[in-house]
Amino acid sequence: MAEKVNNFPPLPKFIPLKPCFYQNFADEIPIDHQALVRRIYHLWIFYCITLGVNLIACLAWWIGGGSGVNFGLAILWLVLFSPCGYVCWFRPVYKAFRSDSSFNFMSFFFVFAAQFLLTVIQAIGISGWGACGWLAAVFFFKESVGAAVIMLLPAIMFTLSAVAMFVCLLRVHRLYRGGGGSFQKAQDEWHSGAWRNPPTREAQFNSLSGNTLPEYPTVPNYPGGGRWP
Repeated sequence: MAEKVNNFPPLPKFIPLKPCFYQNFADEIPIDHQALVRRIYHLWIFYCITLGVNLIACLAWWIGGGSGVNFGLAILWLVLFSPCGYVCWFRPVYKAFRSDSSFNFMSFFFVFAAQFLLTVIQAIGISGWGACGWLAAVFFFKESVGAAVIMLLPAIMFTLSAVAMFVCLLRVHRLYRGGGGSFQKAQDEWHSGAWRNPPTREAQFNSLSGNTLPEYPTVPNYPGGGRWP
């Protein structure tokens, strides 16, 4: 088998940095779950775009007479949550479905639930939190209609992100519980250390199908002289 080379994020060749992760839905994720894992991946991309739109809206908010603190926090959220979202909740669910890891499923549930609650707060739009949500946009119509209209875009996108996160959380939890998963299994993986190096999909396939080379305790003793019994 060819060696797996990291391919994500796909960086241009002129940048002196290399990808940090290997990602291949077709080869590593069971076919029954590929669509769901792809949707969660696309949800991460949509959330990153939402943070970018929120940054532009916070700039319009600042220009229209709002606080510059929101613009500064919007930059922080974009720089922080874009990579952390991939590492902290997408990669765990990717590895969970890749190797049927209860520990990674639990990591995904805890972090993704926190991400869902944060997105709900961002959709609400509390002033001073660096998010153009509904409250911030609606109340700013008194100050600047143009800026408030721009601020409605991230409010809508944060709402869509929160709804999609809730649906994905329910679907993954239903699949995990339906497959016999539990918090006890995650604890067992933690104590045994199996979460550090879970079996790959190819290794699981080989162990089930017997697609491995035979191991001989000694060299076979074939009859000499060209005569076979």
